[in-house]
Amino acid sequence: MKGIRISLAALLALLVLAPALLVSFGGGGAWAQGRPGAPANRILEIRVEGIQRIAPETVRSYMQIRAGDPFDAQRIDQSLKALFQTGLFSDVSIRQEGLVLVVKVVENPIINRVAFEGNDFMEEEDLRKEVQLRSRRVYTQTRVRNDVKRIIDLYSRQGRFAVTVVPKVIQRPQNRVDLVFEINEGEPTLIRTISFIGNKAYSDRRLRSVIQSSETSFYAFLTADDVYDPDRVRFDEEQLRRYYNSRGYADFRVLSTTAELSPNREDFFLTFTLEEGARYKTGKVEIKSQLKGLDPKVVAHRLTVAQGEWYNAMEVERSVDRLTDEVSGRGFAFIDIRPQLKRDKDKRVVAVTFIIREGPRLFVERINIRGNVRTLDKVIRREMRLVEGDAFNRARYRRSDRRVKGLGYFKTTKFTRKRGSAPDKTVIDVEVEEQSTGSFSIGAGFSSSNGLLTTAQLVERNLLGKGQQLKISASLGSRTQNVELGFTEPYFLERNMSAGFDVFRTRTDDNETISFDRVLVGFGLRVGFAYNDRLRQGLNYKLQQKDVKITDASDPDLSVFIKRQEGRAVTSSFGQSLIYDMRDSRVDTREGYILRLANDLAGFGGDNRYLRTELSGAVYYEVVSDWVVRLSSDVGYIFGIGKDVRIDDRFFIGGDGLRHGLRGFAVGGIGPRDEDTDDALGGNLFTTASAELAVPLGTASTFQTKGYLFVDAGTLIDIDDEDVPGSKVLDDGSIRLATGFGVGVKTPFGVIRLNYAFPILKTDFDEIERFSFRFGTSL
Repeated sequence: MKGIRISLAALLALLVLAPALLVSFGGGGAWAQGRPGAPANRILEIRVEGIQRIAPETVRSYMQIRAGDPFDAQRIDQSLKALFQTGLFSDVSIRQEGLVLVVKVVENPIINRVAFEGNDFMEEEDLRKEVQLRSRRVYTQTRVRNDVKRIIDLYSRQGRFAVTVVPKVIQRPQNRVDLVFEINEGEPTLIRTISFIGNKAYSDRRLRSVIQSSETSFYAFLTADDVYDPDRVRFDEEQLRRYYNSRGYADFRVLSTTAELSPNREDFFLTFTLEEGARYKTGKVEIKSQLKGLDPKVVAHRLTVAQGEWYNAMEVERSVDRLTDEVSGRGFAFIDIRPQLKRDKDKRVVAVTFIIREGPRLFVERINIRGNVRTLDKVIRREMRLVEGDAFNRARYRRSDRRVKGLGYFKTTKFTRKRGSAPDKTVIDVEVEEQSTGSFSIGAGFSSSNGLLTTAQLVERNLLGKGQQLKISASLGSRTQNVELGFTEPYFLERNMSAGFDVFRTRTDDNETISFDRVLVGFGLRVGFAYNDRLRQGLNYKLQQKDVKITDASDPDLSVFIKRQEGRAVTSSFGQSLIYDMRDSRVDTREGYILRLANDLAGFGGDNRYLRTELSGAVYYEVVSDWVVRLSSDVGYIFGIGKDVRIDDRFFIGGDGLRHGLRGFAVGGIGPRDEDTDDALGGNLFTTASAELAVPLGTASTFQTKGYLFVDAGTLIDIDDEDVPGSKVLDDGSIRLATGFGVGVKTPFGVIRLNYAFPILKTDFDEIERFSFRFGTSL
């Protein structure tokens, strides 16, 4: 029994000393592990040390182990990592003291203020939007490094690759800090040269005019296109693809684009490596329908591609859009139209087959629009070719994207799709970033026809975010002064029809050529609509008061015809214009044609009654690379209805104007003329024709320079009041002809155009003007 008592005493002593032995063992660097079947060591308490702002329970909530749990090295290690990942602490340690788990932390400071220094180029608001750190957020080195990278990336997107950003931390009481980003913006990294490798069909000069990026030059401060921008370069690649694909190069590829930064980090050398491939013509064009009840013949008229023409990927895309509208309009909701191209490399033709088949039964559940802080939702939605509940269609989805981008209201637009609430539903997300839509411009110009001219114009293209346009313009010239206010609603009554009004006052002082001054005051109402992408029509009503003034009515050299026109007259007229435009570009036309028909009928009240009709057209043809021939013609006729046509309503031909121009002759230099006073009287019927060859000169990409050779012809005849006693009108109706040459330079300040003409066919009483000059108009 005594031996048994000793054994029991030893056992009791061992049980008492065991926890101390375990703690001593754990303090040696290894966490005690419970063994199956053995008593578990459990955490009595988790004690948090070093906290200032954060509650102990917050720290414990991030841990993977709790009081009462067994000591577990793996879970304690996971808790350590979890506390570091919160970003709340700069240092964390965990140790065991007996049955207590001690967590010691060093809190990261709280940001009191974020400031930027040295940012002259970039607005502080833009920088604040870019960085993630804010006042009252926790400061961490990782977040600071990430924000430094974001700032550098923001500057890089603006072409400033030499920027440096140094974060400075200023300590404040209560574990707070001020964070200051010291920015050295550096100079913008410019594009020194743009070169192309592999281009045979088109010159470097031509391709530079296709892309948006441009080489730097002394006038580069007027544009940012010479600043290297990777996003712009990607857009340039797409522009090159579209350009080549629309001119028969179906296999064209941009193999690579390299931007080599100079050692001083001030310039980029941009190189596009191209593979043009062969040039194809369009072969057989077919439509195959896999839809029951749809005959391809009934929709074939919607195609804009034709056999024998140069292959044009843009026209193929247009044909898909037009076929989609036509087929959808015939009651087929779920359609998918895809063009199949079959190249014959030997004959260099591309056969195009449009396959019309049933598309997936997918409906548009919802369209979300985000980022439009100023622009109303309806302005964007009315450009969408899809609405909620429609059958989803890829062609209309792509067209919606193009139309929203085409508004010009947004810096960026992004269309994405995601699955809806059911497999047969889709949600369209439209993300936009607003940009300025207002502009104020001041310009100056001069022409031998209109004299010195200064202009100022204020335009807001998205008034109050409603998509409306407001324009206020004024011009002051040595011969013409004009003030105009215009307003346009692009979707009148929520229909695809524009409407607007204009209020104007124009004063013309030109005693040198037409011997009278005119003051025109009035207003106009107008509506316009487009039948399709090429055909558009406008209707208008004008009420205007014309006041013809003669400076010196007692002048014996003043024509009696002009004296009879002095006074005030009111004209109330309705008009229309019909335009069919097939040009490849409205700005730099190389191919295509345009036709315009305009009519004005006066007599709805007022003093004048007449019908004026004008028909004009122009054809453009690229004979060789960059050499463009333009053939144009205009004809106009006005006749009085029960009254003679007043002199200020007649046509005056001459000068280098874009309308009613005839180079080699002054404005009003041809046509009926008073024999006694040599005053121009205008005419009721005119016709002009012009042939012009434009040839590129030089290699500059921004200072586009062109040389011109031209031949102009025209005539002006017929006035109503020829039979005035004591006066005789010179009006032989002969054709006038002039030829000449010119130079046009497109600069950031405007366009300078100089012409020198040699009249070949003329009359003795014509007024000649060999040299003409204008500044501030288009090439």
